[in-house]
Amino acid sequence: MGQSLPLRPASPARIPVGISACLMGQPVRFNGSHKRSRFCTDTLSEYFDYVSLCPEVAIGMSIPREPIRLVSDNSASTEVRAVGVDDPSQDVTDALIDYAHEQASKQTQLCGYIFMQKSPSCGLFNVKRYLKNGHPEGTTMGVYAKAFSEANPLLPVEEAGRLNDAALRENFLTRVFTYHDWQQFRAQGITARGLIDYHSRYKYLVMAHSLVHYKSIGRILANLRERDINDVADEYFRQLMTALAKPASRKMHTNTLMHLQGYLKNFLSSGDKAELSRLIDEYRRGIVPLIVPLTLLKHHLNHHEEIDSYARQQVYLDPHPYELGLRNAL
Repeated sequence: MGQSLPLRPASPARIPVGISACLMGQPVRFNGSHKRSRFCTDTLSEYFDYVSLCPEVAIGMSIPREPIRLVSDNSASTEVRAVGVDDPSQDVTDALIDYAHEQASKQTQLCGYIFMQKSPSCGLFNVKRYLKNGHPEGTTMGVYAKAFSEANPLLPVEEAGRLNDAALRENFLTRVFTYHDWQQFRAQGITARGLIDYHSRYKYLVMAHSLVHYKSIGRILANLRERDINDVADEYFRQLMTALAKPASRKMHTNTLMHLQGYLKNFLSSGDKAELSRLIDEYRRGIVPLIVPLTLLKHHLNHHEEIDSYARQQVYLDPHPYELGLRNAL
């Protein structure tokens, strides 16, 4: 119990991320099969060091094994139990919860977690829930995924199936890379100046996701002398991750692009200004993807070195590796 299986030796250049073992191609499912995700194994593995976990195997269930499902006493009950489909007396709920708490305490290096969808142990969303008579009764979260996520409320989590959605994929990976960046920053020791400098890079990324948090974070950082800096840092990080968990809309992206465009107003010709404004508007109307105006904006910011470096250093411009092409479909 408590076993974890790194895909390869850890590398400082890659980010530690938890993942359901079946998504890595490991034959750990109830019927001895797997659910390999090629996006995870072939693409994200260039950036992630995976810790692959199968809670059902870890608590001693065999391969193959009787499948389990989530059962409630009645339709009004919020409590679910993970029990055998054929033998309801086989109840593994507590074992799965205990394993989740164990791993949440042990895997503190993780900067994200990718779960297997629809699994009664690992599903995050819309896992089928049944009544004792076998009738389906709504949906819920998998037992292990729920306990692990509640123990790590700021950790970016997502289901592999939902990564097929371009917006959800980009949002999850933005949060993973941000979470990792914060861990590296925090390891160096928190200072007031350092926290201000850190946020100065994230200001426009927060703007694109939540104006409410954009304003509230500003208030947090307005006067750092009245509170312990580590308490402020904890609150800052909580608000940062909460803001980024809100998907950035086309309207919010447009607003952010226009704000960054303002740094160029004294440096571009009238023709270049018109072209950039046209592309931002075409993005707003859904004619071109986000990458189109963003690429031209970055080109102009980098071409004019006399522009305040504050604009060029914005994480919003590159919140994740360009090679992943995550903004090509937004």
